[in-house]
Amino acid sequence: MFENNSKNPALWIAYAAMTAGIYTALTLVFAPISFGPVQFRISEVLCVLPIFFPAAVPGLFIGCFIANFLAGAVAADIVFGSLATLIGAAGTYMLREKKYIASLPPVIANILIIPFVLKYAYGMNDFIPFMMLTVGAGEFIAVCVLGNMLSFTLSKYKKFIFTAEHSNSKRL
Repeated sequence: MFENNSKNPALWIAYAAMTAGIYTALTLVFAPISFGPVQFRISEVLCVLPIFFPAAVPGLFIGCFIANFLAGAVAADIVFGSLATLIGAAGTYMLREKKYIASLPPVIANILIIPFVLKYAYGMNDFIPFMMLTVGAGEFIAVCVLGNMLSFTLSKYKKFIFTAEHSNSKRL
């Protein structure tokens, strides 16, 4: 299934699209806490998915882009917020063999990018180091705590979820 998806581009696109859809839905359902200088984006839990399949990287980027667009974010937030997610997801994919530190790239990318977006795109007068702290705290809880819990759970069942031999797709 996931391990061989490079041989099936349609399947790879489907996994990326599913990731994007779930990310978008979670962001919009929890919109009141997903945006602003003190944010807790539940959808960022999904930033651990590149550990399991590479299609999650563009899926997370597209999901963030769509969520920010649909939520009415300004253009700079749509672009740079989505790029922060892309950078973080790519970093997670590159560190996928180091499970616990693989969750750090999304946190670092968001700490370094989002406070500047909030200040310059939205004109927030909060002190940038304060916004780095608040955005970083929310991101740390979402990705490093909850995301690692998701990763641990998925790891226990990965041979059933992420391999072709246990997939029902052979019957299709």
